[in-house]
Amino acid sequence: MKKDLMSLAIAGVFGFGVATAQAGDAYEGSWYIVPGVSYMHTDSDLDADNDAGGFLRIGKELSEHWDVQIGAGHARADEDLSVPGGSGKFKQTLFGVDALYMFSRDRFRPFLLAGLGLARNNIDYDVNGVDIGDRKTSWMANVGVGAQFMFTEALGMQADLRHVWSRAEAENNAKAVGDLGFNGTETIGNTYLNIGAIWKFGAPKKVAAVEPEPYVAPEPAPEPAPAPKVCKPKIERLELSAEVLFGFDKDKLKPEGVAVLDNEVIPKLKSEPFEVVFVTGHTDMLGSNEYNDALSKRRAEQVTSYLTSQGIDASLIRAYGAGESTPLVICSEKLPRKELIECLQPNR
Repeated sequence: MKKDLMSLAIAGVFGFGVATAQAGDAYEGSWYIVPGVSYMHTDSDLDADNDAGGFLRIGKELSEHWDVQIGAGHARADEDLSVPGGSGKFKQTLFGVDALYMFSRDRFRPFLLAGLGLARNNIDYDVNGVDIGDRKTSWMANVGVGAQFMFTEALGMQADLRHVWSRAEAENNAKAVGDLGFNGTETIGNTYLNIGAIWKFGAPKKVAAVEPEPYVAPEPAPEPAPAPKVCKPKIERLELSAEVLFGFDKDKLKPEGVAVLDNEVIPKLKSEPFEVVFVTGHTDMLGSNEYNDALSKRRAEQVTSYLTSQGIDASLIRAYGAGESTPLVICSEKLPRKELIECLQPNR
């Protein structure tokens, strides 16, 4: 379903309306960068100490549950050959792409990650003038777990623990100074603890909630007239952004949506008489009829259930899912997609 609008129409002596909920034409995720530092625990076959490094990644929020990050990192460690006269360093440079499965889009966001790329492993050891090691570029694969925590909409931090596999090469000159664990080219696995800062750019702005109109006290009622006129019920409509009421493709009210209902809808229902409350969901023509009808009906029922839980008489509430059956404007499906979406805006 591309866009969804939910309307509450309250028909009675005093009527008003509420609504909107949208699933979005596509997930509008942000780009972000993650600079940080690393602690590398080296493979025992490398005969190297554990040491620090750094990294820089660029990420993109693709959907409600998926991110992708691309970046590079570098770490180095002193040799740990445990033989007299040994010196040198092990250096590893990584470049890769990671897919992150996000369990949540709240402030605390745990995730799993997996990725592929390239590794450059330099083993530059020296034992009493004998060079040990070599330089090799190979494939790289890694898996891990981590979490993000957002302090604001644009700033946060990320930490992860990952294991990185690649290929390294050590010359057999190591045999000249004893068995140092090198056997030519072999697969090594280093473990990294990474901690970095998150800075988002191009983050979508939230739609501000509509402020309720100030209440104006009615004037004192005049003396009863001999033949008072019967007031006809009237209908008023109020539309609220769907992003405030519901999450992406969800039919469960968000805390922000509950607050809007608490502040704008329920007080009026409890303070003014009414005959009936109509809760109606609407959609545009994009998406299948079955999906649009079902989602609009579930969201209408969700709002109805919450109004009932707050003391509104359930026998006076009617919930409907209108889907795309009552458009305000008719647009040709032959229009380019961007123009079609703009043309259909009044129907959402």
